[in-house]
Amino acid sequence: MDKMRMETQDLTAANVEKIGELFPNCITEARDENGKLKKAVNFDMLRQMLSGDVVEDGEAYEFTWVGKKAAIIEANKPIRKTLRPCPEESVDWDTTENLYIEGDNLDVLKLLQESYLGKIKEIFIDPPYNTGSDRFVYPDNYRMSVDKYETEAGFVDVSGNTLFAENANSNPRFHSLWCSMMYSRLMLARNLLTEDGIIFITLDDGENANARHICNEIFGETNFITEFIWEKKKKPSFLHRNVGKQFDYILCYAKNALATKAFSVDKTTQGKKYPVNNAGNGRNVIVFPPKTVRFSMKEAIFEPQDMSEGNIYTVLKNRVEVEDYFNITEIILDGEWRYSQEKINEIIANGEEFLISKSPFRPNHVKVGGEIKKMKNVLSPSSYSCETNEDAAKQIIDLCGATVFDNPKPVKLVELLLEATTYDDKEATVMDFFSGSATTAHATFSLNAKDDGKRRFIMVQFQENLDKAMTSAKPGTKQVLSNAIELCNQIGVSHFLTEIGKERIRRAGAKIKEENPLTAQNLDTGFRVFKLDESNMNDVYYTAGEYTQDMLSMMESNVKSDRTDLDLLFGCLLEWGLPLSMPYKSEKIEGFTVHTYNDGDLIACFDENIPEAAIKEIARRQPLRAVFRDSSFSDSPAKINVGEIFKMLAPNTIVKVL
Repeated sequence: MDKMRMETQDLTAANVEKIGELFPNCITEARDENGKLKKAVNFDMLRQMLSGDVVEDGEAYEFTWVGKKAAIIEANKPIRKTLRPCPEESVDWDTTENLYIEGDNLDVLKLLQESYLGKIKEIFIDPPYNTGSDRFVYPDNYRMSVDKYETEAGFVDVSGNTLFAENANSNPRFHSLWCSMMYSRLMLARNLLTEDGIIFITLDDGENANARHICNEIFGETNFITEFIWEKKKKPSFLHRNVGKQFDYILCYAKNALATKAFSVDKTTQGKKYPVNNAGNGRNVIVFPPKTVRFSMKEAIFEPQDMSEGNIYTVLKNRVEVEDYFNITEIILDGEWRYSQEKINEIIANGEEFLISKSPFRPNHVKVGGEIKKMKNVLSPSSYSCETNEDAAKQIIDLCGATVFDNPKPVKLVELLLEATTYDDKEATVMDFFSGSATTAHATFSLNAKDDGKRRFIMVQFQENLDKAMTSAKPGTKQVLSNAIELCNQIGVSHFLTEIGKERIRRAGAKIKEENPLTAQNLDTGFRVFKLDESNMNDVYYTAGEYTQDMLSMMESNVKSDRTDLDLLFGCLLEWGLPLSMPYKSEKIEGFTVHTYNDGDLIACFDENIPEAAIKEIARRQPLRAVFRDSSFSDSPAKINVGEIFKMLAPNTIVKVL
């Protein structure tokens, strides 16, 4: 029995918990006045999270590397960029809810912070493995030269001599680059997850331990779910000096583990029996109330006795009477049990059945069937149809005619994880911001076809230049790149990895519809393409005295001359935090083009000199938001008049100009 505390709440500890909810990476350990460990705030880290400049370190229990604070600053730094829509490269632009975004995923994650804050149910990423190479595709600002790194990390002496061996596998600079690259992206990704959202990260041995430390900081140790072991090969590779390697890892964290449900891809079978005894568990007493256990005999009496056999310990503590196949007295058993008393009571309350066939008593829980069955954290073809790397390679060849991706993940592996976490939310949004071969998009199509789901995806991939990659690729990779370039030539597109990814999605969608003519014809296999670009607005950083006659043309409009209405519309969506996948329409009002997004979430008109009649018609529709160009109005009185019109006809509409 717990004692009353007889003291007021420890407000300091409560505040530490609150800070931990907002900034889990700022919680560390310290000793109290009695020498015991307690939770504490790493104030240096907290100051860094709230600062735009690098602050000095203090001693604390933490995981760190050269460049960590710069990675935090990079994640929090604002950018002036946008996502430009590309309907001509999309599939079913007007109706699809899927997105394919081309560009550096760090910037893209920043741009999506408002529109998809707390809306992504699952993130699956297969980040680039750290091979000890100095080549990283992602051009982050916090990357540093060898000289700068060695100086800051203290790996050179006063004469500039290197103090560690030049060995790519042991050189810590490569770990620092990888950790910095992942840290900033995971910080931003966590914000996008729903409260019960899950992230899966595939890893090999190289950075597995570091990834676990990073995720413990960003998501919090209490939100660690498991580390899946995935059998990636049918036969082990014996290239390692000591062992034949056959498995990789899939790290799994939740936004809030307490809000999640059991991961499941199976349900229990009706009538299947699960023994309540479990040798090796701790001993305790459980009680079955009268009329809750069915017996195989119609009538019987059992006296208290030791019913142990072999390694099964069971002692009947009371006299039990059975009539009409059920116990009419309670049953008190001392033993080693699979279930607690609370679980026994829950099963009984659910109307499920316990069965005892004979003496000695060995109670069985009889499943009614259809209950959620927790999945195991070992993913192998023998336990789940999750496929291997060999299967993934074959899938790409079947779709594209050749191996055009290096080490893609198999469809059924990703599909398995999607199903395990979205079986109760078939309209979930899933994301992969290291899209690569676009397996996550393929898996989403496949699972939706299987269970009639409406899950939607967001794929993000950097525009890696395949020709440039060829110049530094190893022989095996060169053949893959050559195949990819050949496919680009066949379909008439530029030599970028993103073009291969989009083509894979197109072919996967078509194949699924072909193979499932009765169930997949209404399946959303389209995607809207967006490309990361500089801001739609002209950047003006000149003082009055610095302007020249040639620059005066810039003053005519603050919008870049190459931007379309569609560019401006979707730029406004990002600004206002609206999703990019909703329907919209364009129409003429008084001869001017007006865009209505999602039945009035936003109405925009970017034409010049909009007449009052058009303004009044837009206001009468009472959209939630309205936006115009600043240059649409000749002077300040004209803008004031627009404000008065909306106050009169649509007082709840938020009106802005760009």
